[in-house]
Amino acid sequence: MHMGAKPPTIKTVLSRIFLVCVFVLLVLKPVPAVSVPLPSEGPQRSVILSMDYTIYEWWLLSWKTSQVLCQIYAEHESWPDDSEVLYYCGSSILSQWKKTSACVFDDQITNPQQCAGLYLHLANVTPSSRKVEVKLPPAEVYISVVGCGNAPGKNQCTSLPFLRLEAVEPLPNEQIILILGTLNGQPFTCPGNICDLPLSPTGMNGVEVVFWAESSYGDASKKFNAQVRVIPWGDFANPDAASADQPVYYVDVLSSQYHQESLSSCSNIWQAFLPVDGAPTWLNTPSLSENLVSMNEYYLLAGSLIKQGLVDASACQHGGLESNGAANVCGMELARPYVNEWQNSFNAEILQVANNTGVPAQLMKNIFSRESQFWPGIYASVREAGLGQLTELGADAVLLWNPEFFTQFCPLVLSEETCQRGFGNLDEAQQAMLRGALVQKVNASCPDCPVGIDLTQANFSISVFARGLLANCEQVNQIIYNATGRSAGQLSTYEDLWKFTLLNYNAGSGCLSRAIRQTVTNQQPLTWANVLQYLEPVCQAGIAYVDDISNMPVSGEPGVGSLLATPNPEVVLTTPTPVSTLRSTITPTSIYPSPTPPEYPVITSTPLPDYP
Repeated sequence: MHMGAKPPTIKTVLSRIFLVCVFVLLVLKPVPAVSVPLPSEGPQRSVILSMDYTIYEWWLLSWKTSQVLCQIYAEHESWPDDSEVLYYCGSSILSQWKKTSACVFDDQITNPQQCAGLYLHLANVTPSSRKVEVKLPPAEVYISVVGCGNAPGKNQCTSLPFLRLEAVEPLPNEQIILILGTLNGQPFTCPGNICDLPLSPTGMNGVEVVFWAESSYGDASKKFNAQVRVIPWGDFANPDAASADQPVYYVDVLSSQYHQESLSSCSNIWQAFLPVDGAPTWLNTPSLSENLVSMNEYYLLAGSLIKQGLVDASACQHGGLESNGAANVCGMELARPYVNEWQNSFNAEILQVANNTGVPAQLMKNIFSRESQFWPGIYASVREAGLGQLTELGADAVLLWNPEFFTQFCPLVLSEETCQRGFGNLDEAQQAMLRGALVQKVNASCPDCPVGIDLTQANFSISVFARGLLANCEQVNQIIYNATGRSAGQLSTYEDLWKFTLLNYNAGSGCLSRAIRQTVTNQQPLTWANVLQYLEPVCQAGIAYVDDISNMPVSGEPGVGSLLATPNPEVVLTTPTPVSTLRSTITPTSIYPSPTPPEYPVITSTPLPDYP
């Protein structure tokens, strides 16, 4: 600035700033912000169909006055049923209608107005149509293991196999375009409907696979998950020395989409692998029912057989019975052949249910032994029924935690429309009705049956019992997730999770939940040894129950017969017409029950995602 020049005014400075801003805007021409849309789920899999139907309008009139009392609309040609009359007309008119008999003209009745009650008149028949939305089936992706080799065993391979993902498009004229996902965090993409992923050793915890398929329909399947474990076994894997051992790899897959050799269903619920060398004996499911044979001394069962007249123990002191209904030593000796036959007469049914549900067969047999000594007539006032002594609280667990079973059972008691609400959304009276119906359904007591047992009820109860254990597995998984924010299999072993399930079944979810929460709070691993030390005194009887089930001797082991020599259950037996001798072959296809957790509180805890 030259000496003597006047400084610029504020107006001049503001003008210059404005010109600079205009210049910048004109020269730089900044690009406007562009919004990025979120990925679309694609078109909805549904179609709108036009369906023709006929509306039949019925009038319910009084014989005496010919007055139309109500109109009933039905979509069938036959007369309206009672539920339709009740819906359109109310209970009072329904009662009048049900009391109305046929109007027959005779010497006393010569005019229709002399007839009592109501009559139906078909007033209109109207063809109509409606639009119905039909949900179309989605694409699915299934998982299997291929290229495994010919090694014997259910999960053994002689070479590193491939994980095959195969997608299915159920819609005609559509096809799978891609299969996508991640294997241990690494993305993969395969064109078409088959994708083979090479596997490598994973470590004991396995790796996660996430996979889905894209369809020419314009959408994608839901995302599926699998946990895959590949473990090399033997000296062949020793990097420091050559070995003549045949390569062996144990390959396990946990996924709802895995349709090869199925593991325990609870394994999938927990996402917990079985031990590499197989499940322990008490959690085993043999291939043949003969492997479930036991020869245990059950004094309570012997007493039941004597009391029912199936064994003649009149030569023994007190007729072979103790005051509590169990057999004395003399009665047990006479009943021994029949006790052996009876306790094994359910083996085939137990094995079939185990194969259908994935619940270990030996576990079920051990529980039946502990709960009822295989006599399903032991219960007091039908509060505990079947081989597993199902109570209403146990029935509550099955219906609440096993939606698949609830969907099948509920319509046998309540209307389809009511059942669609789900067990948790029913009112208390409806829930109580379902619980009572389920307990009654597994109650095999039958005074008119030859041996006092209804074998049809017994067959049904084994299946109910297995599904009750699955419900307890679900509840255990939820308890651990609520306390830690992680699935059960990430924090505990397969065997310990079954022990937690037995405790949940016997002592109740409140006992298990509080002990799990205390173990987590103290930052201890979720092992059975750690959790049981936090059980409250009122819950500690469950420890002996779990120990009895998990350590029970099986066929051929020493000590069999010492476990249940002194039974505790109250004996309340039916007294059918006595049968002097046991039939040559007792063939009750099965007898069964369901779990008995005494409490089912809603668990609402804050997850701890940083739990190690």
